[in-house]
Amino acid sequence: MVTGDHTTIRTVLARACATVGLDDTGARVVRCVNNAVYRLERHPIIVRITLTPGLRRRALAAVEAARLLDRHRVPAVQPAQGVTQVVHIEEHVVTFWLRAVDTGRTPTISELARLLRRLHRVPAAGAGLPHWDPITDLRTRIHDARMRGWPVADLDLLARRCDAVEEALSTVRYELPESVIHGDAQIGNLIATPGGAIWCDLDTTCVGPREWDLVPVAVRHLRFRPGINQRSSTDQQRQLADAYGFDVTRWPGFPVLRELRELKLAAVGMPIARDIQTRRELRRRLHSIRTGDTTTQWTPYR
Repeated sequence: MVTGDHTTIRTVLARACATVGLDDTGARVVRCVNNAVYRLERHPIIVRITLTPGLRRRALAAVEAARLLDRHRVPAVQPAQGVTQVVHIEEHVVTFWLRAVDTGRTPTISELARLLRRLHRVPAAGAGLPHWDPITDLRTRIHDARMRGWPVADLDLLARRCDAVEEALSTVRYELPESVIHGDAQIGNLIATPGGAIWCDLDTTCVGPREWDLVPVAVRHLRFRPGINQRSSTDQQRQLADAYGFDVTRWPGFPVLRELRELKLAAVGMPIARDIQTRRELRRRLHSIRTGDTTTQWTPYR
């Protein structure tokens, strides 16, 4: 999706590419949610531009995470070689990634489970990654939205739920060992290459509870209808639980992590909710949170 700020972000892309000696002619936007992601036409490179000023540090962490995973032979996208990492353009941080060969095939839940097991074997000690801190990330999003003039009632709602979830998190007892985690583990953050699926979107990679990496598929099962040609989300949740060997929905801490995930899924819409369809979807999510409705189906941001 291209937001109302596309012209501004496109200018950031041009300046960043010029800084490192790349040609941005014909660059195409791939995604614009947490980051603006562009595919360069004249280089085998993907460019990622942060959209939330307070989360710029995650761009730096993503580069370190990619290097760590490479050392441990966990399949993942890699920073582009011979290109300066990282470029600061006004309030944005820009990183450059080697473009993986995408077969166009949708990765499977079995591949997700396999990659999760490999990732979770990376030792937490000495990883050099930040520790899982989702509440700070949420509060940063809320603060940035407040600076941009988002309605106070919505921001106050999210802030109150953040406080409640933070308190609840302090009582959660995890069953799985802490490890390196992706932080947003879902099929959409995998690329099917000729050699198999690999991780992408490493901004949230950190050291934290493995249970958190099993929550996105579970919440998708509870909140989202499957898209065209997608298998039932119920099937996907069951498959992941069986393949990974742990059903997060049967774990007592799941309701807390579910609400945390849903708060994030609402908050990520604020920087991009400039068209009618995205605003409508964000309002639906905020209404669910405000009323405690856990059954209304959501649709992906476009």
